[in-house]
Amino acid sequence: MSVNKVILVGHVGADPEVRYLEKGVCVARLRMATTERGYTAANGTEVPDRTEWHNIVLWRGLAEIAEKYVRKGTQVYIEGKLRTSQWNDQAGVTHQRTEIVADSMELLGTRRDSNNA
Repeated sequence: MSVNKVILVGHVGADPEVRYLEKGVCVARLRMATTERGYTAANGTEVPDRTEWHNIVLWRGLAEIAEKYVRKGTQVYIEGKLRTSQWNDQAGVTHQRTEIVADSMELLGTRRDSNNA
C-alpha cells in the first residue's frame, strides 16, 4: 500500500495563471506560501519564521473556481498529490519541478468585497 497525499493551508502569492486547453478544459497554476512561525528558544536564541512556496495545479471545475475567486493574498486549503516532472532544456541542463495537483480546494477567511480588494 502507498499514499500520496498533501494537505496545505496558506496564502496565494499572486493571481492564478489560467489557461483553456482543447475542448475547453481549464487549468490554473498558482503559487502558495505556508509559514511556520518563528519562536524564541529557552536559551534566548531566536528562530525566524520559515516560509515554503508550493506550486499548485488545479484542473477543470477547481481551475474555474480559482479563476473567479482566488486572488493574491487569498487563504486557501488544498488537498492533493505530489507530482514531479523532469526535463532537459536546449542547453542540455536538467530541470525538475515538484507540484501539488489539487483534488480539492476550499477558500478560507472572509470573502473580500470587490470594492475593497
